[in-house]
Amino acid sequence: FDSEGRMVADAYEESRIYYPKPGWVEQDQDDFYQSAVNTIKEAVTISKINPKDVAAIAFDGQMSGIGGIDREWNPVIRYDSWLDTRCEPYIEFMRERAGDLVLEKTGSSPTYAHGPKILWWKEEHKQIFDRIYKFVVPACYVAGKMAGLKGKDAFMDYTYIHFSGFGHTEKMSWSEELCHIFKVPSSKLARIVRPWDIVGKLTSKAARDCSLISGIPIAAGAGDQAAGFLGAGLVDIGRVVDVAGTASCLTSCVDKYIPDVKNKTFLCSRAVVPNLWYPIAFINGGGLCLRWFRDEFAKEEKLEAKKKGTSAYSILNEKVSGIPAGSDSLLFIPHLGGRVCPNNPNLRGVWFGFSWGHTKVHFYRAILEGIAYEYLYYFKILQGLFPTISFKEVTVIGGGAKSDLWNQIKADVLGLSYTKINREELAVLGSAIIAGYAVGIFDDLVSTSRRFVRNISRINPRPKYHQRYKNYAKIYLDLIKTQEKLFSELEKISRTQL
Repeated sequence: FDSEGRMVADAYEESRIYYPKPGWVEQDQDDFYQSAVNTIKEAVTISKINPKDVAAIAFDGQMSGIGGIDREWNPVIRYDSWLDTRCEPYIEFMRERAGDLVLEKTGSSPTYAHGPKILWWKEEHKQIFDRIYKFVVPACYVAGKMAGLKGKDAFMDYTYIHFSGFGHTEKMSWSEELCHIFKVPSSKLARIVRPWDIVGKLTSKAARDCSLISGIPIAAGAGDQAAGFLGAGLVDIGRVVDVAGTASCLTSCVDKYIPDVKNKTFLCSRAVVPNLWYPIAFINGGGLCLRWFRDEFAKEEKLEAKKKGTSAYSILNEKVSGIPAGSDSLLFIPHLGGRVCPNNPNLRGVWFGFSWGHTKVHFYRAILEGIAYEYLYYFKILQGLFPTISFKEVTVIGGGAKSDLWNQIKADVLGLSYTKINREELAVLGSAIIAGYAVGIFDDLVSTSRRFVRNISRINPRPKYHQRYKNYAKIYLDLIKTQEKLFSELEKISRTQL
């Protein structure tokens, strides 16, 4: 990116993921580094820029998984992914031992993130745990290797603390109380820094690998979600963002740290910008519901899309537009992999209320509406947590933002206008803003974030549809409550061996 926020060049490399055992999902930490090297080199080549003109570098990356290094910055373990579920017993352990305290301090209930993962290594593989000098996240591992850091220099910026399990998000520090309760040595946790802090400079070797010059400042960077929100211009209090991606995520920009102790639905994370916060709730795999439906039930639409040079989703959206709001009283629960916000791992997907008159397209529209009903549940909690904030329009980002039909459905359900912006490469833009701010190219994070983003379309809610959808959304929540016990029973049966 240049100093006007224009993307000069981009490059992409697919990540390798390893599945050594059922429920285990790992990545090689040095794969992260090599992918960064390869893509930086490709972007430099494509752009034809003079390497001397590169002012600074910052990295963003996956947030809730964790890796480990020794004193020399060598990997001790593979990256334990956020998709990895082996730590599940330690999620329950943390919740039973001090769940509310973890939520109050970190802003998030224990989940498949750093805390339970670190405890898994501590309790299940003590010898390996003892060899780990510091636990690090992927972007920090790459930045540190680029800068030639040692284990004692390990860092993590404050946008990750809510996933840490042992941190104090509001104070930007580690909680000695939590570390003591769970018997985790705080010496194994990386120092907490600000996203724009310079953590080192590009080494000669890394510079050669990347086709750059040595000595370029490297900023700490931020988690991919935090960097993406900065890139999307989510810096104004009351602005709501819908991340319509693999996970369906609803968040807003607020000016207070308020952990959701009562509902245990929202996690509260730090923004890159000081004194701003993002309360976040999400459907794990919400967007995957659409892909699953496409692959399992829309083979005809996939063939049609191939002939027309479009996507199967576009074909499905065309057909769905003829189905009335509410899908003729067909409801869908979108928690195919369990509910995360609030946590109920036994919950599964449901279509409810179908009859002879319902078609395949009704079932697809019900998925779109089901995710919107879950959003309305989130939004009401958000309003309760922050009653003095007037929540404004929603900015939609992610792959699902392309669907005007879905944006209209969500606008009608929430009663808020939906806007699309002129950007897609949001996390890397956020990292560029951080890097530029770190070396003084940008004077202010907020004004720079606003300057690089503009709205390109708006969809307004329709009052009569909003009222109709509110009625369906109430039934949706009642349905979830009535199904919870049944799904627990179903889970017990599924664990019984024949």
